[in-house]
Amino acid sequence: MLWIALLALQAPPATDIYVAELRVANRRVSVGAPVNVTARPGYDNQPFFLRDGRSFLYTSVHEDGQADIYRCDVDRKTSVRVTATPESEYSATPLPEGDGFSVVRVEPDSTQRLWAFNADGSQPRLVLDSIKPVGYHAWGNEHTLLLFVLGSPATLQVADARAPAARGEVLARDIGRSLQRIPGREAVSFVQRDSVAGASLQEFDVRTHRVAKLVHAPAGADFFVSTPTGIVLTASGTKLYQWDPQRGGDWESVADFAAAGLTNLTRLAVSPKGDRLAIVAVPANP
Repeated sequence: MLWIALLALQAPPATDIYVAELRVANRRVSVGAPVNVTARPGYDNQPFFLRDGRSFLYTSVHEDGQADIYRCDVDRKTSVRVTATPESEYSATPLPEGDGFSVVRVEPDSTQRLWAFNADGSQPRLVLDSIKPVGYHAWGNEHTLLLFVLGSPATLQVADARAPAARGEVLARDIGRSLQRIPGREAVSFVQRDSVAGASLQEFDVRTHRVAKLVHAPAGADFFVSTPTGIVLTASGTKLYQWDPQRGGDWESVADFAAAGLTNLTRLAVSPKGDRLAIVAVPANP
């Protein structure tokens, strides 16, 4: 689905970003009360924690339809604008080295390519020249990128940032939008769709270039993230689920945010220390 490009043609959905305390005891996740840290009309989405764990980058779309990157201070519940460009930027992701970040940028002619900025939003520069249209991305290591490339169907491609003009290698077809670095490893998880068997969470090992199936995906779950200890989290509807690779088995429901007024949970982000969980949701009573 050409979701990013369609944002220019229609108003994006109204979403907020909530942050909750995250705890893991005996390989079981528990979550505290979610706090709305963006709390405004409009689209606030795609959170990614910075290394300090006290702030995260996210995409915010305001009344003019412009999408820019903002940085939220979680404790203060305040945000500052980081990019202020004529183009739109999405999916801010900290660079594996240094303090900058990479984004999917919608250029003036609607081309979607991967760019990078300094931490303060200065010095925009192309990361990959030839691969487009990019929808989402994740860093597998200091120089290896995994990319969701739009098309019919969308493909998973791997590319080397040291060779910006090279074309990507297609690893899988008909994938979902979730690309996440697996903590402590040079590997990235992704969702493989299958009209017969259903969607499954799989991983790509950067060193061996092998793809392996991890577990089936729960119904309605689109985005996945791992805690530093390797527990995988996802959400569907108002519920949060976990799957533990060490134990195997099926997904377990660990929280229900209906009472907190959250609906349509989608993206998740875990802080580097694993003590905070960012949740994108639609407020039940905006």
